Amino acid sequence: MRRFFSFLLFFIPLLVSAQPYGSEYDIIWNSSSRNSSESMPCGGGDIGLNVWAENGDILIYVGRSGNLNEDNALMKSGRLRLTLSPNPFNGKVFTQQLHLQQGYVTIDGESNGMKASVKIWVDVFNPVAHMEITADKKVVVLAAYESWRYKDRAIVPRENFANSWKWAPPKNNIYRKDEISFSNGGVLFYHKNTERTIFDTTVTQQGMDEVKGELYNPLSGLVFGGFFTGKNFIPAGEANGKYVETDFRAWKLKSKVASKKHSLILALHTEQSHDTAKWQQSLFAKLPVADDKKAFEKSQAWWQQFWGRSFIYVDKQKKDSATWELGRNFQLFRYMLACNAKGAWPTKFNGGLFTVDPQFTDRGNRELTPDYRNWGGGVHTAQNQRLVYFPMIKNGDWDLLQPQLDFYIRIQKNAELRSKVYWNHGGACFTEQMENYGLPNYAEYGTKRPVDYDKGVEYNAWLEYEWDTVLEFCLMMLEENAYTGNDISNKIPFIESCVQFFYEHYYYEAKKRTARPFDNNGKLTFYPGSGAETFKVATNSTATLAALQTIIKRLQSLPERYISTEKQYYYDSLLKRTPSISLTSFNGHTTIAPAKNWERVNNEESPQLYTVFPWSIYGIGKPGLDTAINTWKYDTLVQKFKSHVGWKQDNIWAARLGLVEDAWKYNRLKMQNSGRRFPAFWGPGFDWVPDHNWGGSGMIGMQEMLMQTDDKRILLFPAWSNDKDVHFKLHAPYKTTVEAELKDGKVILLKVLPEERKKDVELFLR
Repeated sequence: MRRFFSFLLFFIPLLVSAQPYGSEYDIIWNSSSRNSSESMPCGGGDIGLNVWAENGDILIYVGRSGNLNEDNALMKSGRLRLTLSPNPFNGKVFTQQLHLQQGYVTIDGESNGMKASVKIWVDVFNPVAHMEITADKKVVVLAAYESWRYKDRAIVPRENFANSWKWAPPKNNIYRKDEISFSNGGVLFYHKNTERTIFDTTVTQQGMDEVKGELYNPLSGLVFGGFFTGKNFIPAGEANGKYVETDFRAWKLKSKVASKKHSLILALHTEQSHDTAKWQQSLFAKLPVADDKKAFEKSQAWWQQFWGRSFIYVDKQKKDSATWELGRNFQLFRYMLACNAKGAWPTKFNGGLFTVDPQFTDRGNRELTPDYRNWGGGVHTAQNQRLVYFPMIKNGDWDLLQPQLDFYIRIQKNAELRSKVYWNHGGACFTEQMENYGLPNYAEYGTKRPVDYDKGVEYNAWLEYEWDTVLEFCLMMLEENAYTGNDISNKIPFIESCVQFFYEHYYYEAKKRTARPFDNNGKLTFYPGSGAETFKVATNSTATLAALQTIIKRLQSLPERYISTEKQYYYDSLLKRTPSISLTSFNGHTTIAPAKNWERVNNEESPQLYTVFPWSIYGIGKPGLDTAINTWKYDTLVQKFKSHVGWKQDNIWAARLGLVEDAWKYNRLKMQNSGRRFPAFWGPGFDWVPDHNWGGSGMIGMQEMLMQTDDKRILLFPAWSNDKDVHFKLHAPYKTTVEAELKDGKVILLKVLPEERKKDVELFLR
């Protein structure tokens, strides 16, 4: 029996927040790695580094948000290699450590009586990576910038799955070489997109040429690259080599003299300039910031405030236990997301900034280069992306979330032009598997479409009529106001446009079928639709209706400065036209139906439970909880589809329903060690390594076990086991933070800020 203990909260002492967890969650390796798959993430700002030591060398893959080529592939910025002579890293004494709280990596080694340390860190506020070498004896350092894009490279068929051509590339497609040379004592490298990109082909394919001049195009004239240099380093020639299955060319730099201290930097720059000379000028103008003596201190201050926002520590006294690992992996993954806190582009679900040689994810594709990731680089798979970003809300990481919200704002006009060109009505139409310029992916749109097929619809069995995932990002925008009080005036037109699309489009669809567009109850029929990628050609999809009902009601609850009285009446009229969510039954148990009806089941999602998360229509203390639990227990497809792998959300739904045993089962599976050397490099799941929607859904599940909110209500430990000690700090609506610690089944710390919100807390103990 669930019991409420709200009255006890007034007897729990208000304690001072504990200090950060310190170094207990640091990852420490005492041996070098076999290959790049055993690398360690490091980063900041919008740069991600994979760092590892192999055969005495230190290697670094460099990823940066926004490095998008003409095929819309997200390209690496190259690989760095450091070799010391004499070499301290080929002996028996070795340590590589991720200093998690501080956001940097060190590698220490000792051999033949010589000790050395390399410190690798990224400036949070400037796109510069630093490598600082110290030794107890003088050493010579050979540093190399390595690139597999030193030549035009024919793309093998599978490699196109890393770009926007996917399975429908042009014949003889190539990745065009970068420009790489010694310059100003260092290595200058860049890629300039060709005049014609896949954007142009997509626009023509999809019949949008008449508005091409109005469309936002992020690929045209884009130049990305950087400069690798070091104090007292000089060019030392070029060399060819091969790493794993990919040939490369190295541009080498060598320290002028042996010294106990050396430092190198990698400065990166991306600009849609159309002019490489202008790009170079901008790059070199930024170099002085690399010499800022306070850059490391400023970055450390950022990391300190970041870790102070939120945390989850589980079974702190049982280090290395299976439950302790859940809290550690939660923190590790949050760190990986923070490495793109200041990116112009959102963190991709299929590897983020930390992909490595693809052979270590899929050994069947030996010809693929380190630029490869499955499901594209510029393609936006909304069903996956939402899971990367939802956990940032309760973590209080609104700066991390902005790149994803800004992404949608930028492409709003393109999505509205789709509606205008195809159907001559209003509203923004966003599809699934969408390009970063707002049009459907070239291959997923369908290259063998029937001549008379609706040009606004993807000719695709999985994706057709799936429009509604954008409403989850609308929810994130509304949550920003609810949680922080921030002004979201710039986001309201976007949300309204997304809602407008559904009502105008399904009125348009109804008028094509009948002279009377509303049913006998005055409701609009939402057909044809889709319940995620699973319940296809659906009528009144539950996920769509739940989304629209929730978003409209949330809009109506905003202050008048956001929504006028006239708009309130308008949204009342829309709600009156919206059908009720359909119910069904299994073995006499009433359950939520995925739609009123549908033609086929195409995937393995359970959108009927989207009413639980993210739409919060059913949940603890709400009407119909038994119906939602029946759906979890008795719906045969829900049972069949349950899993912890990848983007599966069963861990979240179990927590939201207060099912403690199930919540622990799926969340433990989600957040356990990945099986790879770095514990939070999960995957590939359905996607790639590291699987960021795997980690994101795991974070959400853990948050929901510990704290759920319903307007002003704050439910603590709604799906937590009393025998698991935990200390957490999370964010709630109304500018609220909640820090609590459960030890030996008792709450020993509860700190709610502002304090008057403590009265809204309901405590669940079992």
